Amino acid sequence: MKPLSMALLLFSLALPAVAADISTVAFAGRNSPHSFNIRDLVMMDRVSDPQLSPDGRYAAFGVRSTDYAANKGVNAVYVLDLADHSAGNVKPVKVLDKASSARWSADGRSLYYMASVGGVAQLWRADIGGKSGLNLSAHANPVQVSHAPLDLGAYKLSPDGKSVLLSYEVFTDCATLTCTKQRADARDKDKASGTLYTKLFVRHWGTWANGRRNQLFVASFDDKGQLPIEPTLLSRGIDGDIPSKPFGDESEFAFAPDGESVYFDVRIAGNSEPWSTNFDVYRVPVDGSSAPKNLTADNKAWDAYPVPSPDGKMLYYLAMKTPGFEADRFAIMALDLATGATHEVDPHWDRSPGSMTISADGKTLYATADDEGQHPLFAISTSNGEVTRLSGDGAVEGYSLAADKLLMASDDLKRPVDLYLASATGAHSKQVTHFNAEDLKNAKVGDFEFFKFAGWNNETVQGYVVKPVDYQPGKTYPVAFIIHGGPQGAMSNEWSYRWNPQTYAGQGFAVVTINFHGSTGYGQAFTDAISGDWGGKPLDDLKLGWKAALGKYRFLDGNRACALGASYGGYMTYWIAGVWNQPWKCLVDHDGVFDARAMYYDTEELWFEEKENGGTPFDQPQNYEKFNPVNHVKDWRVPMLIVHSGDDFRIPITQGLGAFTALQRRGIPSELLTFPDENHWVLKPHNSVQWHDAVAAWLKRWTAQ
Repeated sequence: MKPLSMALLLFSLALPAVAADISTVAFAGRNSPHSFNIRDLVMMDRVSDPQLSPDGRYAAFGVRSTDYAANKGVNAVYVLDLADHSAGNVKPVKVLDKASSARWSADGRSLYYMASVGGVAQLWRADIGGKSGLNLSAHANPVQVSHAPLDLGAYKLSPDGKSVLLSYEVFTDCATLTCTKQRADARDKDKASGTLYTKLFVRHWGTWANGRRNQLFVASFDDKGQLPIEPTLLSRGIDGDIPSKPFGDESEFAFAPDGESVYFDVRIAGNSEPWSTNFDVYRVPVDGSSAPKNLTADNKAWDAYPVPSPDGKMLYYLAMKTPGFEADRFAIMALDLATGATHEVDPHWDRSPGSMTISADGKTLYATADDEGQHPLFAISTSNGEVTRLSGDGAVEGYSLAADKLLMASDDLKRPVDLYLASATGAHSKQVTHFNAEDLKNAKVGDFEFFKFAGWNNETVQGYVVKPVDYQPGKTYPVAFIIHGGPQGAMSNEWSYRWNPQTYAGQGFAVVTINFHGSTGYGQAFTDAISGDWGGKPLDDLKLGWKAALGKYRFLDGNRACALGASYGGYMTYWIAGVWNQPWKCLVDHDGVFDARAMYYDTEELWFEEKENGGTPFDQPQNYEKFNPVNHVKDWRVPMLIVHSGDDFRIPITQGLGAFTALQRRGIPSELLTFPDENHWVLKPHNSVQWHDAVAAWLKRWTAQ
């Protein structure tokens, strides 16, 4: 084994060449026919957040472009006249630069949005109304309407447009936003850098705890359309985050239709936050005159995403039944606000929907859900729970409902997101934007096909295969066998900016992936099957799926295949390194769990570990050792690339360092790529290119003829 100093020297010598290549990427050839690659992926425009105007005529939406030189994404807001578009050849107009979260005013003549001024995120308004519709030919004249000293985290306008809900991260013992600002500034100026913690979370995902909570406020617009510097706190006495950290948004709070009350969901933190999923839905008067009231206290599992009926009589929300389980099925619940009675709207629908929208007549709820490899939009009857699928194959990543129209942001394995307009029933769907169309004409992608096979216990399991670009019948191709994360997730028919199969197909690889037991979209029993059995049923499915794919698709070269995965997929990569390494020429592990026992003590969301392992490691140590990859290092033999990031607090970098130590000590060819400035995902454009280039080089090295 080489001395540590020599190993570090060799590693450091390798980095400048990689960095120089990345810093001088010219993205040459993007305008001529070529195989799809990471440079195409990084530079694509990302369409999101569709919002129909109240009359259904206009679509506002966000587009994130990439400033590669600055190594960041840049957000903008576009508007499309759907009436003129139907007449042909009308393109979206960029109305706002460096802006996001655009929402229509109640009269449809203005857009509210978030943008930074002086480094602080504020609420703005752009008045774009004209005498005969919106004036999109002239640049919008933006007006700053909030002037708070803190970043605005999220907002939602009232139904009448006279007030707005605002979320700010504050010290809960501060009476004003200014107090929080002053305390934070004093902390930044303090030459002592230590932080004293008295409870968990100490850190979460990619952020260290700073003692502040997201809290919910309300403010009214004055006669000039301005908001007061100090809004009214609605969540007084609530020790929790509204919206939830780190991924919550405005779907977690809502105005009542009459504007007199506000609903929100929150998990009361206390000392149990890291091992509790007990979110509840609260109601509070809009003037904050009394304390918030818990409406779902009887359910100790997750209650969230409140949606009041248009007449204000019912409150719909999503609820899980199993405490401490984040991947339980979300049921749609209805609460009669007069009597307090509740019932499940969709008891016979074995899917787990996301946040909802309700029709103007209150008869239909809309929600997306994983469904056998697709992620469609569904309509659910509020009267009888009947479920109707509204969209075709692919994934609906966002949607908006207005004036009996649906605007959907949809993608699939061959196309990134664009917008589609349909009736409220999903009929007559028509594509209305064509971002990235010219680039996709030149960047060739691979065809794909879903297949089914008999998996664990002879139960039906689904996977898919992506053919390499320029596939030729009769030839065989090396294989990237991708294992998805979650583990309660799925490799679906949707576009991705992280694990995109087309980046491998463009390199000449076929791709095989399996939605093993534990995946979502196949019924809750199928999802539940992985808990307590991480290395059991899923491994059986992966083995049987690999065998089925080799038998069905003769172009797969089973002698030139590498397995790779992230998060749970990374765990499985470490696991198969010891118990199923025969088929693989190489392995790639991104942010995987190497030592299950140490993982519990190093991670932050303890509810996940405790549910998946049936308790704590001090109460149930055998459960953590049953499928622990660290116990099988003696059987490792396959070359492995490990990628792990310094700011990943979900699966801390010590897991990747431990695995790399094991590989090096055993003399197995191995490399370690770290990103000190990334979390559980690699997000920065230059880092993404470096990640993909390193993985592609590793695969090609070990699968070469």
